Amino acid sequence: FDLKTRTWSPEMLAALDIPASMLPPTFEGPQITGVVSAAAAGETGLVAGTPVVGGGGDQAAQATGVGAVEPGIIALTLGTSGVVFATTPTALVEPQGRLHAFCHTVPDRWHFMGVMLSAAGSLQWHRDTLAPGVSFDDLVQEAAGITPGSEGLLFMPYLTGERTPHPDPLARAAWVGLTIRHSRAHMTRAVLEGVAFGIKDSFTLIQGAGLGSIDQVRISGGGARSPLWRQIMADVLGVELVTVNTTEGAAFGAALCAAVGAGMYSSLPEACQAAIQVTGRTQPSSQAAIYAEHYPIYRSLYPSLSGAFAALGALA
Repeated sequence: FDLKTRTWSPEMLAALDIPASMLPPTFEGPQITGVVSAAAAGETGLVAGTPVVGGGGDQAAQATGVGAVEPGIIALTLGTSGVVFATTPTALVEPQGRLHAFCHTVPDRWHFMGVMLSAAGSLQWHRDTLAPGVSFDDLVQEAAGITPGSEGLLFMPYLTGERTPHPDPLARAAWVGLTIRHSRAHMTRAVLEGVAFGIKDSFTLIQGAGLGSIDQVRISGGGARSPLWRQIMADVLGVELVTVNTTEGAAFGAALCAAVGAGMYSSLPEACQAAIQVTGRTQPSSQAAIYAEHYPIYRSLYPSLSGAFAALGALA
């Protein structure tokens, strides 16, 4: 696939001896690709003849669902994985491979994204392993009573390896700085903070990618429902975070693609403008200075431990 031309690469097909006729045609996100067949209608209950549009990849659809369809608006997703997503006007490639480039759902738009593999997934694992039966709300409420920085405890959120900024399948998670005075509440807060530090890794790369000013950061995903986690994230990133009125994420983005394809709107930016509104804002607090002191220490951990991770991976 040729990212720039948004279709199959003749050069790659020739090099791999793959006839172009073997591949399906490519479509833009809001472009009609066909209609629901009579057979499909009988199996699904959908109306035969209903137009079907191209849609998009999961993160492109998620970003569309929160209105991140123009440069300057960043989509931050705090789901099982964590994603920092930036719309770009041209196809860009980061040579080190830390940021991933794809076509957006919006015609003539692309996107860069940084991905951490275990964001809210880290909290899920922590709860299931160390606090089974405890609700997420109660667990996070415990963490709210701990001071920022978790009294010298850091969490590396590499439970399933990592993608950004360390494309390393052997990276491993760890609590660093654990002492006898630390409780479950400290460990929980360290998880929330460690995920925020991991998101900052991606956010910093996006900031340095030459994409222009960042006008707004829209946060969504299950983890974003926590006021404490949103505040930690705003403090670590040092930017205002906004929430919007849509919670369906990728499904809503796909629906907006369908609305444009059906002629309800002339473009995805127009559809987002009509359907999506800001509902809340989280400003960085004075605690941002505390996290600014802890982040360089967090950044030093992976280079210090990556050799041990690789050695342990060889033994596993």
